[in-house]
Amino acid sequence: MNRLFLKTQNLARRKNRVRSKVIGTTLRPRLSVRISNLHVVAQIIDDSVGKTLVHITTVGNKTIKGNMTEKAAWVGTEIGKKAKAKKLTKVVFDRNGKLFHGRVKALADAARQEGLEF
Repeated sequence: MNRLFLKTQNLARRKNRVRSKVIGTTLRPRLSVRISNLHVVAQIIDDSVGKTLVHITTVGNKTIKGNMTEKAAWVGTEIGKKAKAKKLTKVVFDRNGKLFHGRVKALADAARQEGLEF
């Protein structure tokens, strides 16, 4: 098997392992993070009804400048502000199989500074 197949297969295994334990409820919805090579997407999801409560992305937003870590931090602050406006304070963090460092950590720290607890 080639290297990229194994890499995506390992990511899928990690993602399934995390998602088997992380479930969003009405009291503590799930903060899901998706980071690609160019964009960062975060959304707060209530899994009990299958509804997205808050969503923020860098796709189509030309005002954001900087590297990916700075974009992730911007998304974290914006998701924190939108969650505060919807009166959400406690969430459970879903890192989607990514390691908790770098971009994911920057997003999480920025969201915590805006008042989200996880």
